[in-house]
Amino acid sequence: MDSGLTLRARNDAMTDTGPLFASSGDLIADRRYRWALDLAARGELAGAADVLKQTVALAPTFAAAWAALGALRDQLGDRSGAIAAFETARDSDPEDFHGARLQLARLGAGDAAPRMTDAYVRRLFDQYAARYDTALAEQLAYRGPELLRRAVDAVMTAAGRAMRFGAVLDLGCGTGLCGAAFRRHADWLAGVDLSPAMIAQATVKGLYDRLVTGQLEAFLADEAASGGKYHLVLAADVFVYLNDLAPAMAAIAHVLAPAGIVAFTVERPAEHGVKLLPTLRYAHAETYVRETLGAAGLAVAHLADTPVRSEKGVPVDGLVVVAQPRPAHSRERGNPLPE
Repeated sequence: MDSGLTLRARNDAMTDTGPLFASSGDLIADRRYRWALDLAARGELAGAADVLKQTVALAPTFAAAWAALGALRDQLGDRSGAIAAFETARDSDPEDFHGARLQLARLGAGDAAPRMTDAYVRRLFDQYAARYDTALAEQLAYRGPELLRRAVDAVMTAAGRAMRFGAVLDLGCGTGLCGAAFRRHADWLAGVDLSPAMIAQATVKGLYDRLVTGQLEAFLADEAASGGKYHLVLAADVFVYLNDLAPAMAAIAHVLAPAGIVAFTVERPAEHGVKLLPTLRYAHAETYVRETLGAAGLAVAHLADTPVRSEKGVPVDGLVVVAQPRPAHSRERGNPLPE
């Protein structure tokens, strides 16, 4: 979902009340929940927390209210109370629509890097679709698609090949920002995204020959089963929502043409491996990226350490990567694509 947009870990559950609201089935509990959201929006956090305590007393499995209570307690400095609320939200909602497992990880409770559920990611991007492009340009200085275009161009030039591709696949295409950067270089352009609202925005732009609403790995499995092959696969700011890149890389390798390439961005932590950041996005170390690509039979053709976006005006460390199928006989790391 070519995005630099983040879920603000502490207070998003209290700010976008429409997309996050789900009925408890109890009219009085629902009214109290909305009242609590209104209080929180006015900055009356302690009062909002008190109303939410009344709400969950009426509806003990109301996951949305528990998640909101967890966010408020966190803001109020009550870490143990926040953990208890998020644990109840998690246990009340197996699909983790509100990202309670991520909040627990951020607070140092539960798994350190849990998988984001499809329901959570879909809700997050459905919520932001209408203002997505504006937020990226005006708030986050997002430049992922252009950085990918330059990186792919550099690899193709080094290999003596034209910047032209038959079939291009834009994974997590979002509203079409990456598609816009590559449309003139593609004979045929497909996009897939988990969020129907994002796909709707991309459809309006008229950039794609095919758009699919679906889960990334499931889509790639279907393409591989049908013999679909792509000359270029793009993933701009998509892998920041995956805690484990291995399944995605293996699936991408199965749909790449023999001389095809994959180009993507990730955020980079100082440590090794994978880390859940305070922004509730995953960062992947360079060593982890290289090892995961190698396990999928892919070799790095280009890797640049450069910010893809900013957070509160501060550049966020990132990697821009271009990889290719590994030849039968190993080549030196970083060599350009074969003819």
